[in-house]
Amino acid sequence: MTIAPTGTQYQLTHGRYGATITEVGAVLRSLTVDGREVLWTFAEDEAPRSSMGRQLIPWPNRIRDGKYSFDGVDYQLPITEVPRHNASHGLGVGLPWSVVAQSDDAITQRATIYPQAGWPHVLTVEITHQLSDDGVAVTVNALNDGPTALPYGYGVHPYFAVPEGVESAKLRTPFTRRLLVDDRLLPSDLVLAEGEYDLTVGVTIGDLFLDTAFTGASGAWEVELTTAASTVTVWADDTLGWCQLFIPGSRDAVAVEPMTCGPNAFNPGPTHDELIVLQPGETHSAHWGIRVG
Repeated sequence: MTIAPTGTQYQLTHGRYGATITEVGAVLRSLTVDGREVLWTFAEDEAPRSSMGRQLIPWPNRIRDGKYSFDGVDYQLPITEVPRHNASHGLGVGLPWSVVAQSDDAITQRATIYPQAGWPHVLTVEITHQLSDDGVAVTVNALNDGPTALPYGYGVHPYFAVPEGVESAKLRTPFTRRLLVDDRLLPSDLVLAEGEYDLTVGVTIGDLFLDTAFTGASGAWEVELTTAASTVTVWADDTLGWCQLFIPGSRDAVAVEPMTCGPNAFNPGPTHDELIVLQPGETHSAHWGIRVG
């Protein structure tokens, strides 16, 4: 028997919506509306490319040189983004998630990240994908299962397909500030989202390049991506105060990535204040989702 690169594929349905969640990575691999695929994604017999759908645990984005200090101890994480010499997108890639509960329209999966290089902690996370008339809602519950405090951040990396090209698509966001980064995409300053980066009124993408973290929404937020086919809305509660917007070089997709913190939040700098510290037995919950109109 051949095993899919992302393990068992769990199918969900509700009304107009269908979804596929993977065993490996707990990835939302497919989201369909009336049979039409919404995501820029990968096939069942393929491995994900470009962090497609990846759950970013226990940190989103990048850590400079894979180094950080916590509670007076220095740590070195493996370098996973070799060209820029960063530790990127957490420790969950390749991790199988067990099923806690499953129904026709929902699934809850659990995984534990155990101590390893640069990470001496025990973190258990449950992720629930729930379909309804309003699309897919995702709840992420993280628990510090170890004896000492740990640093924590969460993000997710869904891409949305724009097969006709992003130039004519429109973006609307509520974010008032954007993160400036260096040539390694690591933070240098937080500034007002002005000029071409002011997306609050909704703009046509045109030739805009985006690999940019935004923040400054007031509480819960929504990002709208309007294409020739539909308007996709990514929403998040106020625990996810950051969002990375990314357009790949092929310019046939847009990633809208809710995050609890910005890049390099494990280290001092303009994103550090949003780092979550979980004490032993303490939990953190985040809630986000997608609807299609």
